[in-house]
Amino acid sequence: MDGLKARLIERALQEGFSKACITRPDAIPEAAGRLAAFVEAGMQGQMGWMAERMHWRGAPDQLWPEARSVIMLAEVYTPPTDPMADVGRAGVGNISVYAQGKDYHDLVKKRLKRLGRWLLEQAPEGEIKVFVDTAPVMEKPLAQAAGLGWQGKHTNLLARDLGSWFFLGAIFTTLELPPDPPEISHCGRCTACLDACPTQAFPAPYRLDARRCISYLTIEHKGPVDPALRPALGNRIYGCDDCLAACPWNKFAVQAREIGYAARHRAPALAELAMLDDAGFRARFAGSPIKRIGRDRMVRNVLYAIGNSGDAGLAPLAAALRDDPDPAVADAADWAVARLTSGDANLPCADD
Repeated sequence: MDGLKARLIERALQEGFSKACITRPDAIPEAAGRLAAFVEAGMQGQMGWMAERMHWRGAPDQLWPEARSVIMLAEVYTPPTDPMADVGRAGVGNISVYAQGKDYHDLVKKRLKRLGRWLLEQAPEGEIKVFVDTAPVMEKPLAQAAGLGWQGKHTNLLARDLGSWFFLGAIFTTLELPPDPPEISHCGRCTACLDACPTQAFPAPYRLDARRCISYLTIEHKGPVDPALRPALGNRIYGCDDCLAACPWNKFAVQAREIGYAARHRAPALAELAMLDDAGFRARFAGSPIKRIGRDRMVRNVLYAIGNSGDAGLAPLAAALRDDPDPAVADAADWAVARLTSGDANLPCADD
């Protein structure tokens, strides 16, 4: 199995992954307790699926009891330009780097399946299951247990040789592969990621309150966003990269090799997005992870960005959506118009 593991890692790099490490399904016994505390505190917000399948999520060895090894893989999507360049930029929306290209679920899963097929060709007695962020698998704790990286104070995974910008994929297998030693935190006294958060979503290092996280609010949260948090969204209309971009370990980030991650949806005009109907939204974001939030949530986010823009010329666009069939969109339109045409119009947005 040592020889098979060496060939597997070599093959993973040939397939386009940036790093591969191995752990056991039972290597994260502490994860269940941390997850339970997170859910008990209500920090998952509207993500009810975290509680519904918590017994699997907190215990990977229960998800597929026959599995004996977990192959954790990293795929880099490092942006070629400053990821913060469009934050606060007039007239445009800021989209998280990971969502500016093709849907990573499709790209990573295809690569995982190819690697999995190769593994079964080498060891036909084995079985595999592949996962990319769509099953109750705690990829980040498993990746740290495998030695791929560590969860930083912002709870995202970091690696000394990769930085912050990478996706995770997992292959569970019945094969007994030699595990790698776990990684430890190398954050030291640094708090750059915590200090960078526009909404103070971290009540403590290594703890995230999703209810205040801009990524959660713009992607997962249904209905109106708390008015107290809306100014801090700035022009972020899908996700947020502030805590990732602030990490000093990104000086070691490596260049993305997958052309599919090249930006296709960088800095779209707010005026154009505000006028999208459902068909227009689906056509514009076909093949993108953005499509999962739907037209209504996207236009809601765009209206918050318009309200934060300070550009009174956008007020008529917002006003036209005051009678939108979606209540959250109509509410966001009212808020944007009021912010642009009242005394609040001169208030600075979160990025000023």
